[in-house]
Amino acid sequence: MRLRNLQTFVAVARLGSFHAAAQQQHTTQPGVSARINALEEELGVQLFIRDKSGTRLSPKGVQLLPYAEKMLAIGQEMKEQLSEEQQQKGNIRIGIADTLAHLWLTRLLEHWQQQHPLLSFELNTDVSQRLIQQLSDHQLDLALIVDQPLSDTALVSEPLCSYPQKWVAAPDLITGDSVKDIEDLARYPILSFPRDTRPWEFLQSLFINRIEMPRFHTCGSVKGLLELTQQGLGIALLTAPLVDKQIASGELVELDISPNPPGLNFSFSWRLDDNRILPKLLADSGRGTISQDHTD
Repeated sequence: MRLRNLQTFVAVARLGSFHAAAQQQHTTQPGVSARINALEEELGVQLFIRDKSGTRLSPKGVQLLPYAEKMLAIGQEMKEQLSEEQQQKGNIRIGIADTLAHLWLTRLLEHWQQQHPLLSFELNTDVSQRLIQQLSDHQLDLALIVDQPLSDTALVSEPLCSYPQKWVAAPDLITGDSVKDIEDLARYPILSFPRDTRPWEFLQSLFINRIEMPRFHTCGSVKGLLELTQQGLGIALLTAPLVDKQIASGELVELDISPNPPGLNFSFSWRLDDNRILPKLLADSGRGTISQDHTD
């Protein structure tokens, strides 16, 4: 059984289209059809149903898919094991959300450099929405982003980490005042990441039923948001690792506001049509670095 035919089968199953699979695999649609036909003949079953509504897996195709994915994963692992002594060379373009850059950029780059001393890293810090667009436009090879649904079917994402969020303010801003709920919070300026980011959307949802929205001041820099918050220019919702030291030192105070904010999830993302194993290798090793620190 040819792995190339299984790769094409998985691509069609994931993308739901022979045409899209052909584009991803840099071949023609007849070429994709030929590979699927060869696999169907070898197995003696029909793998896809094609009608006016599109292309979908047949019951036998649904049954085959997890086995095909396992076989491809084993094949990939075999290649990686056999080539682990070969040093990766060239350039890798990585985009990283500012929160993660503030927390992890130095550690990740140190770790990646140790693993791949011949690689050159091109690093770009930005909000997640722009990083996703750059990934779609082939301007990035790997992105570390705030987790969110991806509309581009050419992109894949895997979980990275999650952090609790805390409401924080400068002590002088709320002296003698009680901030316990959304109504109390609305009396103050809110400091936020830029418009249309996931944190901004969450903050907007809190006040959706109010006739008058509070004032929002946005900033794309974690360092900038921290400085604005410490200077008493508003209340901010930030991930715990960004503010725990300031809370402990008394530079900021944590506010117990109901309802409790959800955690902020982060993920790795790269292109399905990137035939190199490098983005996946960096994602796996980066996740290991962050997970190890969480358990230390």
